[in-house]
Amino acid sequence: MAKDAVGYALSSLNKLASSGVLDRIGLRKFVERMAYTLTKTGFRVITTSARTFKASKKLDKPERLTAPGHTTDLFDLNITEEQQMIRDSVQAFARDMLRPAGEKADMASATSDETLAAALELGLNFFAVPESLGGAAGERSTVTGMLVAEDLAHGDMGQAVAILAPIGVANALTAWGSADQQARYLPAFTEDKPPKAAIAVAEPSPLFDPAQLATTASKDGDDYVLNGKKSLVPLAAEAELFLVAAQTDDGPAVFIVEGGTAGLSCGEDPTMGIRAAGCRPLLLENVRVPASNRLGDTDFDYRAFIDLGTLAWCALAIGACQGVMDYVIPYCNERKAFGEPISYRQAVAFIIADMAIEIDSMRMLTYRAACRAEQGKSFQREAYLARTLVKDKAMKIGTDGVQLLGGHGFTHEYPVERWYRDLRVLGVAFGGLHL
Repeated sequence: MAKDAVGYALSSLNKLASSGVLDRIGLRKFVERMAYTLTKTGFRVITTSARTFKASKKLDKPERLTAPGHTTDLFDLNITEEQQMIRDSVQAFARDMLRPAGEKADMASATSDETLAAALELGLNFFAVPESLGGAAGERSTVTGMLVAEDLAHGDMGQAVAILAPIGVANALTAWGSADQQARYLPAFTEDKPPKAAIAVAEPSPLFDPAQLATTASKDGDDYVLNGKKSLVPLAAEAELFLVAAQTDDGPAVFIVEGGTAGLSCGEDPTMGIRAAGCRPLLLENVRVPASNRLGDTDFDYRAFIDLGTLAWCALAIGACQGVMDYVIPYCNERKAFGEPISYRQAVAFIIADMAIEIDSMRMLTYRAACRAEQGKSFQREAYLARTLVKDKAMKIGTDGVQLLGGHGFTHEYPVERWYRDLRVLGVAFGGLHL
């Protein structure tokens, strides 16, 4: 593959740095500083790539999916045979693919192409796109999306985020995209190599509130000009499509921004947890997008857009917490101290019992919110309650998982330290995903 200008420059600097010439003429520090600057600048410029999105057909009106038929308005925890089949496939994939690759993906700060290719074989992306646009979705089920997120995270939360981020973009376009937006972008998600995509909402500010955005979108003729900085954006260095939340004169809105757009770049700031998702800052400097790229029409509900993302994070946390508990129970039953398994100790048994209670509590609140969303009812209160409980209890379960393993829990040899780091994201995560 031919090198670009940055590649040639770095290659030359590396050859020069390996010689003794720089020390003799006193320029080593200058050249090393130049190499650092060039590397940082070059990375920021080339992080996002562009794909040509073209409408394959013209739609007279947006395609909207209806929720599955419900025989009752009551809170229903029963799942259908189809949902169980989906769960069986996803659980097997999480167990056989995601769990064994978790540590390697965390160390690499990326989900491997092999894992992403295997995930595509599940066909989850097709269930986010209406049948008329090449997908397989005849209805939209928030509960199914929540179950899938939970099962994937039971294998590995970071890789689950990388897999679900593009599907979240497709879900949002299906739920609120205009006819032109759907015709232009959704068919790409049914191709053999669908675009990597992500939702950018969170910002690097204390006590961030998604209703009060520092990123701005100013109207300029037939365009909007976006300026700001987003944080915790999955796949930011690779994504070809972003949904970016920004403040307009009439409140928060979401804009479709294609990778490679002038002024759009990615920073370098690896995260503490969910490292396999490749989360990075997204920088917007006078990014110009057509007014037609503002997501949705009059039916767009920004609050629901945020809350559905919140439920996705809750579902991921539930799956990861279940993974922690499923791991520590056999460990505590097999680990012996003073001649007997440590699970015989009352303090240990109580910690594990509390884990089970807290996981069921998180699951019930999240299920209830997802069920109401699927039934078309107001679910803002339920989503808020779910997040409030999950962000506290999930982090506690992560901490207890490390504590139960003692010194082992603090090493890379055992996965609980990674799960602890992953679960810490619940306190700060907004966007990135969408059920």
